[in-house]
Amino acid sequence: MPPVVFVGLLVALYVWKCMMLVVFQNKIIYMPGFPPNSRWELIDNYANHCGGIKWTDERTRAADGTDLAMAVTTVPMQKGKFPTDKKAARAHVYVLYFQGNAASIPPRLPDLSWVLRNISDSHNPNLAPLQITFVCLSYRGYWTSRGRPSEAGLRLDAEAGVRWISQYHEQLYGPGSEAPEPILLLWGQSIGCGVATNLAATGRIPENVPIRGLLLETPFLSVRTMLETLYPQKWLPYKHLWPFLRNHLDSWANLVTIANTAREKGCPPPNIFILEAERDELVPPEHAERLLERCQDLGLPVERVKSPAAFHSDAIMRVEGKRLAALGIVRLTKQALDDG
Repeated sequence: MPPVVFVGLLVALYVWKCMMLVVFQNKIIYMPGFPPNSRWELIDNYANHCGGIKWTDERTRAADGTDLAMAVTTVPMQKGKFPTDKKAARAHVYVLYFQGNAASIPPRLPDLSWVLRNISDSHNPNLAPLQITFVCLSYRGYWTSRGRPSEAGLRLDAEAGVRWISQYHEQLYGPGSEAPEPILLLWGQSIGCGVATNLAATGRIPENVPIRGLLLETPFLSVRTMLETLYPQKWLPYKHLWPFLRNHLDSWANLVTIANTAREKGCPPPNIFILEAERDELVPPEHAERLLERCQDLGLPVERVKSPAAFHSDAIMRVEGKRLAALGIVRLTKQALDDG
């Protein structure tokens, strides 16, 4: 009897753990409370490290009423060349930024400001007198946004960010064909790549701000493939529970939808720029390689670069990574302008 009881207890504990993993998967996947002070960070705490870039705290609401926080700034894409007539510019570039897991937006602002300054100092005559507005969206449950994170909720949050940009563009320039063309670029980091490709594939996008490009920083294929990567052992339950996943963040499948939608509409597909961390300790290089091949097979214009000596979370913390991110935004902007 004792061996039978012991084995039965082990089986019961294994089944109980599996059930808890399924029930509490949102709490396991998303980490809005790490580090412990992330919910109380302020933009002002990092203002002196942003090199003169002024960020403002804005608010918007998702379709389900969830209150969301954003950090927003606007700079000229050529240093010192704000247009005297705001409608004289050919286009206005908007970058909607989706952060990676853990922490909040304010600690990321110094690195993002460096990227913006690099863009502004690029000395590219084709980018004058364009302006770039950078919108960092804080998911529900992160920073000072309300609610609890889930993939369904993050879809609503991403759509709310695009609606805010659409309304901002109309308020800035007014309705009509004389307004500069809005060029919307999505920048996702880690899980933010899944949020970005979700939005580009199936999001409800206002007609006046179509998505023209995606910058995918340290992307992975999907949550399922990450479970298989992180927990390859057959006796561990994680990868066997994928039928019960409620969070997929499946960039692999989203790319197919993006390509098919562009083909059906008869419009150019968004350009894709993949920024990989050379020493990524979480996401194997095969993920970026497979995404690159997927884009090429689907006819999606794509470019892939590596941030040298960078780990998963510090791809743009390193100088070369910042430069490559700025290069990605400049190239995505030029490609959008060339596509018309």
